Amino acid sequence: MKKVILSAFMLFALALSAQAQERNALGLRLGDNDGFGGEISYQRTLASSNRVELDLGWRDSNHYDAFKLAALYQWVMNIEGGFNWYAGVGGGVGSWSYNNDGPGPYHDDDNGTFVFVAGDLGIEYNFDIPLQLSLDFRPELYFNDDYGGDNFGPDIALGVRFRF
Repeated sequence: MKKVILSAFMLFALALSAQAQERNALGLRLGDNDGFGGEISYQRTLASSNRVELDLGWRDSNHYDAFKLAALYQWVMNIEGGFNWYAGVGGGVGSWSYNNDGPGPYHDDDNGTFVFVAGDLGIEYNFDIPLQLSLDFRPELYFNDDYGGDNFGPDIALGVRFRF
């Protein structure tokens, strides 16, 4: 029990010390994501105008199970006040599985993995409170992908993140 309390205290102290710097942002990126839906999004500021973004999307339904992990390096430029625009490049990896054991014409089992390269272009607003809203366009080019049958996936998404 003492270890749990000590660990909780250390995490709380770490959160308070990181909040003063606001170098991190954690939240959701809500868009099509080429069939994966929303993503959990994490940003880490590296310098005043550079950051890394990691996004994890997954799908778990009756017939599909899939995940996709994207990593992007972004250049951030201030427009005015809390408004910024950013551009970035990156890539990622993913895996999917289709399993339909039921009756009907789509009785099939299939799975695969893929890698992709991506660009990113967006605009964001950082409020005075630790809240960030963003809108971005991410074109993705897939390699070894049978998931959607198309090797190109444009993705427009709204991001809502808590900065700390």
